[in-house]
Amino acid sequence: MTMDHWPVLADSEREQWGYSPRQTVGPLGFGTDRQDAVATMEEHGFTAKETAIDRWNPQRAQWRVEFRRTASDERRPAVKCYFVEGVGLTSVLVDGLRGPQVTFRGVRLIGRVPSELSAEMEARALERGEGIWFSLSGDLSWPGLDFDRGAQRAGDTAVSWAVFFRTGEIAGSSWDINPAEVWSHW
Repeated sequence: MTMDHWPVLADSEREQWGYSPRQTVGPLGFGTDRQDAVATMEEHGFTAKETAIDRWNPQRAQWRVEFRRTASDERRPAVKCYFVEGVGLTSVLVDGLRGPQVTFRGVRLIGRVPSELSAEMEARALERGEGIWFSLSGDLSWPGLDFDRGAQRAGDTAVSWAVFFRTGEIAGSSWDINPAEVWSHW
C-alpha cells in the first residue's frame, strides 16, 4: 500500500524474521560485533550506514548501524541496530513501514494497526494462561520477552514498530540499554 510520504510494505514484500528472546532477531544474534552484523545483513540484501552516537556510559562507546534493503528505503532505514563497546549487539529496532516482519509465538509484530496487535497479543496470552503487562511507553506486551513496541504514523493511520533487546549485565531495562532516540522513533 502506498501513502504518499508513508509507503507501508505489505507482509508479502517484507523479509520474514523470527524472534528468540535475548538470543536472535531474524539473522542477527545479540552480542554479535558490528562487522559480523553488517556482513550478515549484506547476505540478506541490506546495505549499512554506521554512526557513533552519544554514550550512555562514559566508559563505553556506542554505535548505530542503519540498514536499508531497497532504493525505496532511501528515506528511512528498515532496521536500526545498536552496539555497545565490549558487549556487541544490544538492540534491534524494526521499522513499522519498511522493516522485516518479525513473528513471535505466531503473532506478526511489525506494520500492524496497534490496537489490533494489542488485541491479538492479549487473546494469545489468555489462551496460553500467561500474563500481560504494559511497557513504560504504555503498550501491551508479554512479561520477560525483552521487546518493546510503539506506533508510527503511516499517512492517516498508525502502524507498529518494535525494539528487541538484551540488557545482559550492563542494564536493567530497555530504557537503560537503548539510546533516547529509540523512544522518539517515528
